[in-house]
Amino acid sequence: MSTLTARQRWTGLAVLVLAVTVVALDATVLSLAIPSISETLRPSGTQLLWIGDSYSFVLAGLLVSMGALSDRIGRKKLLLAGSAAFGAASLLAAYAPSPGWLILARALLGVAGATIMPSTLSLIRGLFPDDRERATAIGVWGAAATAGAALGPVVGGVLLEHFWWGSVFLMNIPVLLLLLVSGAWLLPESKDPKPGRWDVLSVLLSMAGVIGTVYAIKEAAAHGVDRWDVPVAFLAGTAALALFVRRQLRLETPLLDVRLFRDRRFTAAVAASLISLVGLSGVIFVVSQYLQLVRGYQPLQAGLAELPAFAGSVAGGLLTARIARRFGARTALTVCLLAMGLGVGVLGWMEQDTTYLLLAASFLLVGTAEGVVYTLGADLVLSAAPADKAGAASAVSETAYELGTALGIALVGSVVGSIYANGLAVPAGTDPAAAARAGESLGSAIETAQGLPAELARPLLASARSVFVDGMNSAGLLAAALLVGAAVMAWRLLRGLAEPEPRQSAAEVVDAPPAQPRVDA
Repeated sequence: MSTLTARQRWTGLAVLVLAVTVVALDATVLSLAIPSISETLRPSGTQLLWIGDSYSFVLAGLLVSMGALSDRIGRKKLLLAGSAAFGAASLLAAYAPSPGWLILARALLGVAGATIMPSTLSLIRGLFPDDRERATAIGVWGAAATAGAALGPVVGGVLLEHFWWGSVFLMNIPVLLLLLVSGAWLLPESKDPKPGRWDVLSVLLSMAGVIGTVYAIKEAAAHGVDRWDVPVAFLAGTAALALFVRRQLRLETPLLDVRLFRDRRFTAAVAASLISLVGLSGVIFVVSQYLQLVRGYQPLQAGLAELPAFAGSVAGGLLTARIARRFGARTALTVCLLAMGLGVGVLGWMEQDTTYLLLAASFLLVGTAEGVVYTLGADLVLSAAPADKAGAASAVSETAYELGTALGIALVGSVVGSIYANGLAVPAGTDPAAAARAGESLGSAIETAQGLPAELARPLLASARSVFVDGMNSAGLLAAALLVGAAVMAWRLLRGLAEPEPRQSAAEVVDAPPAQPRVDA
């Protein structure tokens, strides 16, 4: 692939950007559709959380396995197959007749998405062997990924203003068709020349470990640890992860070379990406409901209100290489994690009538900082891994991204849901069935209030909105604390690591467009 011309390399990057944008968009586009789904399908509070995070849970559980598979069968081949499957699962989600079907469709989208994400980043490693060019390419790729996630609510708002909630899935179809045609034509194939066998037991252990552990954390945050399934799931998940690590150390060709975590750059980048997404995804999930159900915004208005996060994420991703060269990867990563903590922490003081300007400033700060953290983390991961294991290494980075997204929705959503359920004051005289329904979520309370007399509806709505905001305040402070902790961790892990000078041959300088330097630590 190193013989490709500059035009071929950058055209191939455009196809990969299209792919990663679709997958990232699908992780957040549903956030504004939650009220509409609640009204149409009538999911329970638990089902609502699973609709939100089943996609990311399955995606996170399979990314390492699919990344290793792409190294073996070919990254282009897996990318195109996954794109076709993503389109089929999108159709199923759009016309899901019940909450269970929608959860299943979102899980299938996760399976398909797991084949796309690691393939895109590992193909960049092959398309751009030069450090400087690759830093610029990853900056564009990272901007597309974070922008796709931030743009999801805006696109969802536009569609929901004119169509039913299923349209947020149907929008994937034309983009995926374009991706299949252009990808088959423009992308070169690449894979590990000596891949070894794909260990099925390792695949099962990684899935069981990730999904079991995350399920336990999610349910513990929502219901406490008293339920028998929470400790059982946690013990089973951690045991599976321990067995997975032990097996990888013994295999001649492991699914994931866990020795990569001995490199402090690799560990710092993965952990920073994971924790930053916990804050970002949880905030988007909760604030999207806050804007519509508390402040009364229409879906399109709510999507536009979150636009500063989109603008910031694009700018952050594109400026990452320049920022890292000027200040160093250690300083850039630490400061941006602290900036995210500050932006998310603003939610701890939001009220029902707080000026939008404060929320917009928070979105802009969080989006910009996340763009830098995500893009810099991806480059640190690729720089630490051997080229022939780019798929598996990329999958670790993407697993951190998707696991962070799932955990963010699970933890933040569960905290808000728990505070809401325990703090809701139902007016005396309300039918017990209606009271139980109102206690499931803010959307359910609003729907329930529509069938109650005015003297019962008004205090129910006032209490529901008030306790939801209380939950959002607590969740914002929790996410901010996690991000500050991540900043301290990154600063310590990257201490004492030299920053090598970027390298670029004279021929590549002539052939390449203006490039940014490598963001290596």
